[in-house]
Amino acid sequence: MTLEDIKAAVDAGQTVHWANTGYVVHKDRLGQYLITYLPNGSCIGLTDREGHRLNGKEVEFFIARSEDSAENPGSQTRRAGEGRSTRRRGGIPTRTAALTRGRG
Repeated sequence: MTLEDIKAAVDAGQTVHWANTGYVVHKDRLGQYLITYLPNGSCIGLTDREGHRLNGKEVEFFIARSEDSAENPGSQTRRAGEGRSTRRRGGIPTRTAALTRGRG
């Protein structure tokens, strides 16, 4: 999904995930698009500070099927062809591991 696709889906009320269903993209009350890791509430911006580059690869963002939503936070279910190339450590993508350790 492109940045524009993600924003349009969130604005339309669809649930967009990053990497797995434990990560949800949402828009806060200030209009910022964020990625939240549901099990612990850690957040990161959807993009870099300039708002141009995604914090993740386009192929890693997806709209979950209804059975993938809140019942299964953290599950690895994806549609066909949606892979994941981010190395994992302790169940969290390594580039966001620092956020969950309080260094974000």
